[in-house]
Amino acid sequence: MATIHELHKKLVNKEISAVELTNAVIAHKAKVEPTVHAYLSDSHDRALATAKLVDEAIAKGEAISPLAGIPGAIKDNICIKDEPATCASKMLENFVPPYNASVIECLQDNHYISLGKLNMDEFAMGGSTENSALAKTTNPWNADCVPGGSSGGSAAAVSSGSAIWALGSDTGGSIRQPASFCGVVGLKPTYGNVSRYGLIAFASSLDQIGPVTRDVTDAALVLNAISGHDAKDSTSIPGARVDYTTALVNDVKNMKIGVPKEFFGDGLNSEVRKAIEEAIETYKKLGAEIVEVSLPNSKYALSAYYIIALAEASSNLARYDGVSYGMRVPADNLVDMSTKTRTEGFGPEVQRRILLGTYVLSAGYYDAYYLKALKVRRLIKNEFDEAFSKVDLILTPTAPNTSYKFGEKANDPLAMYLEDICTVPANLAGIPGISIPAGMSSSNLPIGLQLLGPAMGEETLLRAAFTFEQARPDCQLVAPTGEVSL
Repeated sequence: MATIHELHKKLVNKEISAVELTNAVIAHKAKVEPTVHAYLSDSHDRALATAKLVDEAIAKGEAISPLAGIPGAIKDNICIKDEPATCASKMLENFVPPYNASVIECLQDNHYISLGKLNMDEFAMGGSTENSALAKTTNPWNADCVPGGSSGGSAAAVSSGSAIWALGSDTGGSIRQPASFCGVVGLKPTYGNVSRYGLIAFASSLDQIGPVTRDVTDAALVLNAISGHDAKDSTSIPGARVDYTTALVNDVKNMKIGVPKEFFGDGLNSEVRKAIEEAIETYKKLGAEIVEVSLPNSKYALSAYYIIALAEASSNLARYDGVSYGMRVPADNLVDMSTKTRTEGFGPEVQRRILLGTYVLSAGYYDAYYLKALKVRRLIKNEFDEAFSKVDLILTPTAPNTSYKFGEKANDPLAMYLEDICTVPANLAGIPGISIPAGMSSSNLPIGLQLLGPAMGEETLLRAAFTFEQARPDCQLVAPTGEVSL
């Protein structure tokens, strides 16, 4: 399995050139894309031009960053100057940003290579990528199954080998859940640890950019590149940059890992439960102390999340009115033009969320729904704070089920929303979470293990995830099409 850190060594040792590597991944991408459909647009020429510059630097004996010359890809709600940023929506189908997101500026400093923009649920609203208005991305393990969402394109690209790494965004589990479904690593950083400047907003108080990679070491390397304070993001956390690779220590002795009973209820798939219980036993054998904790208010997390997220979505998407930018449908007057633009430009799920979000913010319902949800959010955060005063980490399933077939939940929004039940509490609390592969189901679909840490606790998360990865090589998953020929 080709990883960033392995390929970096090959580049530095001149076993392969960056141009050769980029061409190899592009060739592999051409083989798998007709089935996987992870990409919405390509940037091969720009990628090869950057690869040539990396090769020139190596030839001169210059040091290169760990990401230099390693082909990746970017979720299509993150702005790259002069490349499309569609959010997988007809509303922005022809939008080309005139600026870079801050994470892209950081990656450019590391001479990153992007092969293109990746598919997603429209405006990041969904958990299966079925809500994309522009493409249908499949799960590399089973083309009849969804890749998860909303960062389904990011997880599918990394899993299928059409990108070595990717960026996604996580509002309620949108990095971790598709990572679980596709058998890769997905990291949601602490809210504010990675700049949101240039991320097209869904729910501003919940959104967070993070990496999707093939192993934990790669997640640390990408996080190194994109994290840190950004003056252009008022929610960015000040402080010195952290080298997260120093946390990659194979040792969890005396680490206290909390297991919340509320995440192991009747709705948990039996095979997922078995895999997570085996993971708990692995940590016990490695010397960690397993502690039962309780997060009773987590049962309200899903309700609070969808009220807050939809309210913020209603506010954020009000700007798409056919006037300033984006799609415009001509009409005889301003009201009809705006109405037609929004009904034709937004898909059913986005329209549903805007309507519900507007409702909970309306006079007479604001206090009953939105304000109450904010109070529940504070209770959930307080519970996590209390739990982390007793344990170093919390361990849960990433999702209650493995990937499911297309159409299975598409007509039942509530069933789709329930798939986020294990991931949304972390976004409400603003804490970091990581999903790592923990095994396979009998139907040959990946199962994900989620670790949650206190705010700015990414180092502890990475250490525990890395240790599990080293102890359980059987959980290092490679999809049938995931191996790139170099």
